[in-house]
Amino acid sequence: MSSHRGSVGAQGSEASTSNMETDSVELAELGPLPEEKGEPVIAKPNEAEEKQTCPGPQEEEEEEQVLTLPLQAHHAMEKMEEFVHKVWEGRWKVIPYEVLPEWLKDNDYLLHGHRPPMPSFRACFKSIFRIHTETGNIWTHLLGFVLFLFLGILTMLRPNAYFIIPLQEKVVFGMFFLSAVLCLSFSWLFHTVYCHSEKVSQTFSKLDYSGIALLIMGSFVPWLYYSFYCSPQPRLIYLSIICVLGISAIIVAQWDQFATPEHRPTRAAVFLGLGLSGVVPTMHFTITEGFVKATTVGQMGWIFLMAVLYITGTGLYAARIPERFFPGKFDIWFQSHQIFHVLVVAAAFVHFYGVSNLQEFRYGLKGGCTDDSLL
Repeated sequence: MSSHRGSVGAQGSEASTSNMETDSVELAELGPLPEEKGEPVIAKPNEAEEKQTCPGPQEEEEEEQVLTLPLQAHHAMEKMEEFVHKVWEGRWKVIPYEVLPEWLKDNDYLLHGHRPPMPSFRACFKSIFRIHTETGNIWTHLLGFVLFLFLGILTMLRPNAYFIIPLQEKVVFGMFFLSAVLCLSFSWLFHTVYCHSEKVSQTFSKLDYSGIALLIMGSFVPWLYYSFYCSPQPRLIYLSIICVLGISAIIVAQWDQFATPEHRPTRAAVFLGLGLSGVVPTMHFTITEGFVKATTVGQMGWIFLMAVLYITGTGLYAARIPERFFPGKFDIWFQSHQIFHVLVVAAAFVHFYGVSNLQEFRYGLKGGCTDDSLL
């Protein structure tokens, strides 16, 4: 009995041992047991599963950028729409020089009162009736444009009986008035819309500078026509030269960098040189006809005054006087550009007056070339 029981016990112990080994194999397949009681059993995923389920920090940043970029663009569009709406309603405010974008920075001595960028032509034209740094620049040439348009119409409508050769003389005067009207209109339009955008500013600045060259060319035409009335060959030569120089100045004005602040002296030099080319025909007339006749019949006094006004205005514009010596004091009124505009209009009117006297002198001679009794 005892031996039987011993064999049975041995068999039982062997069975229990085998059962424990089987259980341990099964548990090993399931994974490690938790170290503390009550902790849930979590199977550890392999590397491939971890890469698929848990993105790394770089992927999270890329996902955040993908999500935030559209939001930022949307907010930027909302702000732009709000700004455009304010501009459209005319509720913009002037800003100081330092917050202007680079393409709007021209004169760093004008510290306050600048218009902000306004991508609306309607808002730009409504700003004509607001006070800012360009108000004086706009109105000086806008009123000059109206003045010369009125004078041009009156001159063209004068009866033919007041001219020796009506068609030629009206064409000559017409070229002067056309150049003056174009110059002044390009100018006030530029100063009105140049805050619209960089592209618009560039386009209208080229028109503005081309208009200056046109005015200088157009001013020479009636003066040379009447001064060299009896010398057609020199008249043709001088007219050809001034046309070549004027067209060259217009071509130079199409250079994108020509309108930048650092090339302000270059602009002044180009237009001053174009105007001073008239010294040669002036000296020719004075030497040929004599000083007395040049200053009386030739109206050289008015031509000289015109030159002084142009040169003075150009010099003040290039040197930015008076705001250079008093920064911030001439932001709205009496800045150099406004003074330049006033002197340009005054010089053009003086030139018109002198040329009108030349025309009357030639009319008094009934087409003749000499009459010393009129000296």
